[in-house]
Amino acid sequence: MAEPVVRIPDAKVALSTASVYPESTATAFEIAARLGYDGLEIMVWNDPVSQDIAALRRLSDYHRIPILAVHAPCLLITQRVWSTDPWVKLQRAKSAAEQLGASTVVVHPPFRWQRQYARDFVRGIWRMADETDVRFAVENMYPWRYRDREMLAYAPEWDVTKDDYRHYTIDLSHTATARTDALQMIDRMSDRLGHVHLADGTGSGKDEHLVPGRGTQPCAEVLERLALNGFDGHVVLEVNTRRAMSSAEREADLAEALAFTRLHLASAVRVPRS
Repeated sequence: MAEPVVRIPDAKVALSTASVYPESTATAFEIAARLGYDGLEIMVWNDPVSQDIAALRRLSDYHRIPILAVHAPCLLITQRVWSTDPWVKLQRAKSAAEQLGASTVVVHPPFRWQRQYARDFVRGIWRMADETDVRFAVENMYPWRYRDREMLAYAPEWDVTKDDYRHYTIDLSHTATARTDALQMIDRMSDRLGHVHLADGTGSGKDEHLVPGRGTQPCAEVLERLALNGFDGHVVLEVNTRRAMSSAEREADLAEALAFTRLHLASAVRVPRS
């Protein structure tokens, strides 16, 4: 006979500091500690605290919330954060991760107009990954759409599984925007899947980053598969709370996201009775 048992993977559940925007990086530490998140992913952006290693270390120590990942400043709005040279940005992200004890640097593929960077990107990421124990986890993106027009904004590919990287990040809001199958993408990433950005989406042209369970993405199925496969990376809630009418409403959304994630990471499996 086999009896069901609950198996919970070693994966930690973290909060992206982007999830509290327009509140500050410092506020993200407070919320993560209050709600019981396992740690934070630091989105390096225009908030000076997100760029300040000493300030981040003090916040981490004070709130007893570890920094598990650093998201390199590769958004359109962060083109001048930590230099205008994309390789310098990645070197600084690696250094920040090493100093803060984070295991992962999340990086987007280049924009197509960053031609030299895009040409060297795959080789360069391998080269940097060979220099450190920190994982460089390259994140899937999506075509940009306006009405019935589509623009390929990323190079070499927005679908990062078409290129050879040591580690990948899968973002489920991005799979929704790209209208791709998240479970098939996870299969293609296989054991190179090193990091997860958990959010939901409806397949619209916008990168929605909804609370998991509020869109059409297989968020529950993805978490259950991670549990069954013994995933050892981090699951990061990267959700959009900008429309929250109050801090209390924002915190309620982030509490709901955490509860959803913990529930579906606890996977029931059957084992033989001893």
